Amino acid sequence: MDDLSGQRPQRIINCVAPIRICDNGGWTDTWFAKTGKIFNIGVYPYVEVQVEVFSNDAPNQQIVVFAENYGQRFAVTGAPSGWDQHPLLQAAIARMKVPADVALKVTIFSEAPSGASTGTSAAVAVALVGALDRLTQGHLTAHEVAYTAQAIETEMLKLQCGIQDQLCSAYGGINYIEMFDYPRATVSQIQIPNSIWWELERRLVLIYFGKSHSSSAVHEKVIRELEGSGPDCRKLQDLRATAEKSRDAVHAGDFVALGRAMIENTEAQQRLHPDLVSRDARRVTEIAKGHGALGWKVNGAGGDGGSLTILTGTISHVKREMIRDIETENPLFKNIPVYLSRYGLRTWERQADNREQ
Repeated sequence: MDDLSGQRPQRIINCVAPIRICDNGGWTDTWFAKTGKIFNIGVYPYVEVQVEVFSNDAPNQQIVVFAENYGQRFAVTGAPSGWDQHPLLQAAIARMKVPADVALKVTIFSEAPSGASTGTSAAVAVALVGALDRLTQGHLTAHEVAYTAQAIETEMLKLQCGIQDQLCSAYGGINYIEMFDYPRATVSQIQIPNSIWWELERRLVLIYFGKSHSSSAVHEKVIRELEGSGPDCRKLQDLRATAEKSRDAVHAGDFVALGRAMIENTEAQQRLHPDLVSRDARRVTEIAKGHGALGWKVNGAGGDGGSLTILTGTISHVKREMIRDIETENPLFKNIPVYLSRYGLRTWERQADNREQ
């Protein structure tokens, strides 16, 4: 499959993009909501893409992908009928129209577990689009990268997909997103003093439930109900309101108010369907409450599997005790250390070192 191993790449393109947590207002960045208001936070661990670029003199272009987390290597084919390995990766490469005079080895890796409901697939698409964009004339803006990544999922793969994950990954930081006409949206990055930034980072905890989240019949039922209710229904209005409250709370450095907004959002998710807040989420929430946590948010659309964002109180050792108790409760529960991302999509290049020839 890979006959490029004996060659030295002409260029090496590196790209990283953050994942997303605490998406208050999620579900309102969708086609059936039509307009939306979303607050979210870009964090590390990030998704990493590295593209080794070789000269292509062969009649058939060679593009090899290494999905490192899965230990899988495969060649990319042009036709959708051949997208049987990782369709998102194969579709993204097809979308970006790689120049015919190059061959590629593409490596994709993330410390974030797949299926954690933290926008990892969106970050993969954003990072891959950003990396491949450097092969063509002119460069896409962060907004254009986000829209391209979202279009890959919705137009090429025909998946249900909002826009907030891609925008958060492209921009990084703390965001207030207003979608004025799906999928068109504006991004206002929330600028706060370092003392608030550092304190927010210290207080945030991401708990992965140890089971991959995937869309289910529950999500399809919620979508049918929301589609039938219209964009101005009370359930969507309740979700939009939590985004505004979160924005104002972070600006003010009011962590109690931010925690309330997170809880209100999770309760609003539960009103969409009780199963959107899983048994695991409820159990972790009970433990967090017992340790004085200020807020909790089921990440993403919710449902079985996935993860929970927790906003803890003032005392650090209480936070650590909470994490130990959560991980003791169930061997599948895992704390994923997170750090706020001041940057979104980042790309850069270098040549291979001589000793790597």
